[in-house]
Amino acid sequence: MKKVYFDNAATTAVFPEVRDLMVKVIGEDYGNPSSLYGIGQQAKEILEEARSDIASVIGAEPNEIIFTSGG
Repeated sequence: MKKVYFDNAATTAVFPEVRDLMVKVIGEDYGNPSSLYGIGQQAKEILEEARSDIASVIGAEPNEIIFTSGG
């Protein structure tokens, strides 16, 4: 039987590629992107790359992409 999920407003499954990248970043590149030390600067690079990627997909400028935590 195929699963049907009707509560995507609460949470949504992610693509395996996204999950795998999230696990890597959470485990290896978890630094504070606002800090000056190395692991934080690596996190900032990853964050800025994601911002740029999203902006290019939706036709926006990277500075228009704002990440928030939580709903």
